[in-house]
Amino acid sequence: MGLVAMLQQDAEAVYRATEGLSRMVDDLEWKPPIGHNWMTTAQLLMHCTDACGGGVKGFVTGQWPTPPEAGDASGEGTLPSAAQMPSVASVDEALELLARDKALTMKLVAEAGEERLANECSSAPWGGPERTLFQHCNVMIWHIAQHKGQLFYYLKLQGKDVNTMHLWMGGA
Repeated sequence: MGLVAMLQQDAEAVYRATEGLSRMVDDLEWKPPIGHNWMTTAQLLMHCTDACGGGVKGFVTGQWPTPPEAGDASGEGTLPSAAQMPSVASVDEALELLARDKALTMKLVAEAGEERLANECSSAPWGGPERTLFQHCNVMIWHIAQHKGQLFYYLKLQGKDVNTMHLWMGGA
């Protein structure tokens, strides 16, 4: 299996599970009641809709959605607070945007091709070590996967009947 196929297979699985979990949302305003700086569910859904494709686009084309800020070693001060993050208005909007993000990710990974994925190296605009284009695209898939897990726990904390099959497959 080539690098393009590996990335697309992993992305397909993550997007499928994220879509299934998104369909279970019925309270867009919910956020964990303890701690601070939590996104609402509407903000988390919105973030899932651009957690992968925008980054893949940046690494593959050099066109970033917004200029990423270089971070310091602590990572402090590089991200907006939860209160500043945009929200979806509905689950249907989230699903439509998620489908667009998936299509963008799949298209750009295919366009990058095996040679570029394996051999083109760069550092992320926000810092960090030099990595191959494959590694950068893979990290973007990890990014949406991390927020998929966050959505899973948001639903679990709301008392939804979610289990491992929802987390990995999008449904029971």
